Amino acid sequence: MQTLRAPALTGTKVQSSRRVDSERITELAVAMEARLNAAIARISDLNGQTKIISVNAKMEAARAGGNAGAAFGVVAQSIQQVSAETARVAQHLATDSRSVCTELREVNTELATRVKGERLSDLALMNIDVIDRNLYERSCDCRWWATDRSVVDVLADPTPESAGYCSMRLGQILDSYTVYFDIVVSDLTGRVIANGRPEHFASAGSRQNSAGWFTSAMSKASGTEFGFESVHRSELVNGERVLAYSCTVREQGDVNGRVLGVLAVLFRWDALAQTIVRNTPLTDREKELTRVCIVDSHRRILADTAECFLEVLPLTGVGPLLLGARNYAVIDGEADGAVIGHARAPGFETYSTGWHSLIIQRSSAKAAMNLPAV
Repeated sequence: MQTLRAPALTGTKVQSSRRVDSERITELAVAMEARLNAAIARISDLNGQTKIISVNAKMEAARAGGNAGAAFGVVAQSIQQVSAETARVAQHLATDSRSVCTELREVNTELATRVKGERLSDLALMNIDVIDRNLYERSCDCRWWATDRSVVDVLADPTPESAGYCSMRLGQILDSYTVYFDIVVSDLTGRVIANGRPEHFASAGSRQNSAGWFTSAMSKASGTEFGFESVHRSELVNGERVLAYSCTVREQGDVNGRVLGVLAVLFRWDALAQTIVRNTPLTDREKELTRVCIVDSHRRILADTAECFLEVLPLTGVGPLLLGARNYAVIDGEADGAVIGHARAPGFETYSTGWHSLIIQRSSAKAAMNLPAV
């Protein structure tokens, strides 16, 4: 009977439990320098004792006199020369080791900063890319629903019956698209005549002719284009923070037809953005030291783990950082420096927010949520 043998295991790598990171390298460099200094100090002590022996030997040689004393004096002189040379070697070793250890720490710090900066900028890119991809769908939704028959009909003939049917239809859409607070339809004067969640938001009858989503939609040449209003607290949904995407509603649902009004979708911004910034893949320790933000082109904070919404991010000293597509910068503090990873929105299909994703990681927990005005 043939015996089956397991193949020999060659080159098997056993996972080490030792720490392998830049901080450990720095610790080892410091430990090595300390041990070298201790060894050099010990050599200096022994060399001092050797000098004393040499002096004593010379004194004994002088006392002995004659040929014996002369021979003993030669030995004492040699010992003194060796001691002097040992002192020079020890001093040279001390100087060289100090220089090498200092450079090792500096190179390791620079390498660690580069690795951290590139990693943070990669994470920043991931965050803003997810946002752009998601919001592309929002720009498509508003243009699609602006051609819905119930929306066109209520604007062509605004009766209580058509408004009720439109509201019911929009409610059905919202049941499937839970990323929205509400969908509203306004006439050419900006008056809301129907919305999908009348039981939650009493927006019907309100005037929105000065709202950003209304004016931007009305400025578009056709129904293939969309309007937009950035992050704001909307009175239409009881002050919730939203993004508003809008599109003109046109006669017969024709994208080039006569304008009848505007449809706007009110997107749950925090449900997306705050979830993304809070769930950035960082260790628990890193999260204590890190602030994750999304800002617009004016550095207005749109999403933030520190929840300082709509404030202007104080990065006046590193303006060039926001000019690049993906990069990082180092801010030096008293003992509280930070590495900032940055990525500009890459866009998806034909859409891009043009916003910026920033991840600010401090070297210590001190004031980790407060950015320096640099």
